[in-house]
Amino acid sequence: MTADGHRPRGARPLLLGTRKSKLAVAQAAWAAGRITAATGRAVRLVPLSTEGDESSAPIERFGSTGVFVTALRRALLAGRVDFVVHSYKDLPTAPEAGLRLAAVPLREDPRDALAGPAGLPASLGALRPGARVGTGSPRRAAQIRAHAPHVSVVPLRGNVDGRLARAASGELDAVVLAMAGLSRLGRLRDVAAPLPTDVVLPAPGQGALAIECRAGDGATAALLAAADDPPSHLAVAAERAFLSALNAGCTSPVGALAEHVRDGGSLRLDGLIAAPDGSTILRRGVTGPAETAAGAAALGARLARALLADGGGDLLDVQRGEAADPRSRPTGPARTAYRSQPLNRGRHPRRPAGGPV
Repeated sequence: MTADGHRPRGARPLLLGTRKSKLAVAQAAWAAGRITAATGRAVRLVPLSTEGDESSAPIERFGSTGVFVTALRRALLAGRVDFVVHSYKDLPTAPEAGLRLAAVPLREDPRDALAGPAGLPASLGALRPGARVGTGSPRRAAQIRAHAPHVSVVPLRGNVDGRLARAASGELDAVVLAMAGLSRLGRLRDVAAPLPTDVVLPAPGQGALAIECRAGDGATAALLAAADDPPSHLAVAAERAFLSALNAGCTSPVGALAEHVRDGGSLRLDGLIAAPDGSTILRRGVTGPAETAAGAAALGARLARALLADGGGDLLDVQRGEAADPRSRPTGPARTAYRSQPLNRGRHPRRPAGGPV
């Protein structure tokens, strides 16, 4: 929008690269609307195929190579599109040469949700013994197994509609999906209940979008910055720094959630590392100043160091297949370690080991 409030004349539409899935298109259309409303510049969506969309293999088999984002980034670097929109939790933690993060719009609800047919109980614990719960996420699977060992976790791929259809048909009793995706697709009617974050901690960056453009395209970056939400940006920066410091990827059994505290200049960051089978959950929380991206990143790195010192690296090695003998994984009830001292300087009392995950 020009200074006198009029739409720029003669400016071609910005080309926005997006995955072809229904959810990705909905997210991209939402971001496009925000940008057009703030700047007056029209945006046209350019659907692109990615390796993750074309394969039915379990997501953890891809590793942390950006299976859902590589094709979009290549198109951006080649000049086929002006910017791209990702689900932030799908991005590799390493920066991509030639690209810049231009904006993180207002974040949706970051929680996971128990979803399925009408009459579904409102908690994992209330599901019947042997209930089949579908998820494609190792992080969700580990926490479900820890909190509800009486249910059976079933590997699941596919789009949101397809996953919900498997529950509606009776093939599965329930599925666990992101609240953000269900909201963006208008499927909140299928939610039995959001899962509390002390039961299932979300993925780092869940519910947030990442808008990228070319590093040298200052004009486009300036337009996209109008869609940025600084509180969301800082919270996700802390969560992503935690993931990066663990040298973990988006398929690792790692959760994190940052929330702004009342003083406005600090973040409360909770993080966990899980054994893939849910037998052990290591969880800590830290609070600290995070008025800048550097401060948020420092908080994330601080939490990662603490959990690695607790033994989190061994749990990540199991997930990566580096354990000498995977058959030696512990079985039986989950061991959950909650540790808050001394990282929180007394602000949060020590919680007993073995408490709810």
